[in-house]
Amino acid sequence: MRLDTARLLETIQQFHQSDAIATLRVRIAAMQQQLRNGTHTLHAVDPSAAVVTFHRDYLIGELEQIAAAQTLERARYYLDRLARSVAEERTSAVNDINLNRWKEYEDIYTDSLWIEERRDKTGVHRAGYWGNFIPQIPYQMMRRYTKKGDWVLDAFAGAGTTLIEAQRLGRNSLGVELQPEVADHARHLIAAEPNAHNVVSAVVTGDSTGTDYRELLQRYGREAVQLVMLHPPYFDIIKFSDDARDLSNAASVAAFLALMGQVIDRVAPVLDRGRYLVLVIGDKYAQGEWIPLGFRTMDVVLQRGFLLKSIIVKNFEETTGKRNQKELWKYRALVGGFYIFKHEYIFVFKKR
Repeated sequence: MRLDTARLLETIQQFHQSDAIATLRVRIAAMQQQLRNGTHTLHAVDPSAAVVTFHRDYLIGELEQIAAAQTLERARYYLDRLARSVAEERTSAVNDINLNRWKEYEDIYTDSLWIEERRDKTGVHRAGYWGNFIPQIPYQMMRRYTKKGDWVLDAFAGAGTTLIEAQRLGRNSLGVELQPEVADHARHLIAAEPNAHNVVSAVVTGDSTGTDYRELLQRYGREAVQLVMLHPPYFDIIKFSDDARDLSNAASVAAFLALMGQVIDRVAPVLDRGRYLVLVIGDKYAQGEWIPLGFRTMDVVLQRGFLLKSIIVKNFEETTGKRNQKELWKYRALVGGFYIFKHEYIFVFKKR
């Protein structure tokens, strides 16, 4: 609904002046009905008037809460809150979320357990590239930890999932991908995605452990980024290439962790202080032992002085490697005395 801002604030003030809760409830009930019917005079018709946009169900829900108040004092508190949501925008330094209208952000997760039934396949997103994380992860991270126009760095760009989401959301993004053919594929997908916000979305072919990220940013007149996304190989679970620089070809877990340390050492200086680094990684099982690769990689970041803000556990119901093999994996688990991987971690760090 597009409503006339001045008229809406005037109406809220009139409600605020009600001398009895019963009177206020009658007025609110009448307003709710008119809003449902689209007949209320609050609907913006003057093209020169200031306009505020509300989802109808959200505004009606706010009015219902006011009407349900047991005292005028409490009802007036809710009215004041509604007035602030109309007149003021209150955002933080790291995102565009209007905290005066926080209830409207139903698409943004705040819990630490994510159950995703299926990956987002809208637009150019595809699931064909092994190791692709679901687009919902960069979407959620960018909504929570960036503003429009900010810069996002993905040091393991893969097929470009982070950059596609950044382009959709109006964030500039740079990605580094080791394999030239994968980088070309990512560029093709990104070019096919509409760029309504006219942002930068660039993939460079290179080694994430050796890239000069400062020089890369300077090509675009930038010195720093506001979010770093890292979705590295989960050591050798999937072999992505024959390139010795590929982290999936590391000689051991210790070697993998050392390489991850090199990546952090290179990206950390170009991340603004107070902004966020997101690491997506899972564990592995080898020679009868569960290897907590996720937490060991988390420690690599913490050793660089970052503050751990959250550990999110995300499910996955099916992977390329285990597709159509559920019975076999159940048998293996029963024989081996282990549990089948059904989750991965999203570690959220803040640069001090």
